[in-house]
Amino acid sequence: MDSIDVKILSCLRENARQNASAIGEYVNMSVSAVIERIKKLENSGIIQQYTLLLDTKKIGQDISAFISVSLEHPKYNEGFIENVKQNPQITECHYITGDFDFLLKVITGSTQELESVLNEIKCIHGVSLTKTLVVLSTMKNEYSVLPNPIK
Repeated sequence: MDSIDVKILSCLRENARQNASAIGEYVNMSVSAVIERIKKLENSGIIQQYTLLLDTKKIGQDISAFISVSLEHPKYNEGFIENVKQNPQITECHYITGDFDFLLKVITGSTQELESVLNEIKCIHGVSLTKTLVVLSTMKNEYSVLPNPIK
């Protein structure tokens, strides 16, 4: 991966709907060369998917929270993960180090919905402790990092 690939990824991260012509102008390459590079990035798995980013406030889902979860024993991990995957309001689940086992990101439309999700989490077999942090405002929210170019 070179600096041109990184520039292409930067363009797509900013707006995945940009056409190859606009990207080509930015990186000073032909449309066909840009398309070829994008295909290589897709085929190598560097680009995993193109997705939709919603304004959660405009759709009435403007309460975000991070919930740290401890389980009684690692034998409960698999069941916990399966439960989490079934809940669409849990948008992220990370297995972490430290005092807790998992960190969840939850997006809801109200504090009542957040309370309901929290109660569901607490009822999952093996959950021993939770800690909830409600987001007041977000200053940065990137969904991917750009690689350093390989020289």
